[in-house]
Amino acid sequence: MRAVPGKIVVASHNEGKVREIRDLLGPLGCEIVSAAELDLPEPEENGETFEENAKIKALAAATASGIPSLSDDSGLCVDALDGKPGIHSARWAGPEKDFALAMRNVEEAMQAAGATDDDKRGARFVAVLCLAWPDGHTELFRGEIEGVMVWPPRGTKGFGYDPVFLPEGHARTFGEMDAAEKHGWKRGEAHALSHRARAFKLMVETGIGDD
Repeated sequence: MRAVPGKIVVASHNEGKVREIRDLLGPLGCEIVSAAELDLPEPEENGETFEENAKIKALAAATASGIPSLSDDSGLCVDALDGKPGIHSARWAGPEKDFALAMRNVEEAMQAAGATDDDKRGARFVAVLCLAWPDGHTELFRGEIEGVMVWPPRGTKGFGYDPVFLPEGHARTFGEMDAAEKHGWKRGEAHALSHRARAFKLMVETGIGDD
């Protein structure tokens, strides 16, 4: 694993995602700037997996900025929907990125599939981080968290599908948790809760930020 320099571009225009990544990168002491702040174009995400799309975004930002870049491709995978919306999770929110609409669309699809009981409402959040350098070198890290879908949405914290996802072993949705509780992890700790925090934990354990 290459040592990471002091500045990283977060390859995202999603304010909620950038905020979470800033929180998780903060303890590493990196200077963080987003793709939106640099006015970088958003590349077409035409990969067929979270890994492929994460690489597309990270390499595009690293190439355009000349700075090592970190991307996150993540999504909600619902068992009753054969893993959908998956890599297309953002698309279910429409061009206006209306996640109230996206959550309703997922629930209606689950109802149509007969997923009304808890044992049929299993789901998982997946996050894949890609750290890319301008020379084309990349590193990938994947995190997942199992849970169940709830309806109606609960909580106004977080972003995306957080209000309808109840992580396994917990009584509150991600939408009801503040950032520290949702991530459930700081550098040096053994436990991480969210999919994104688990991917970051793996990245740190692999050597990011070590001398």
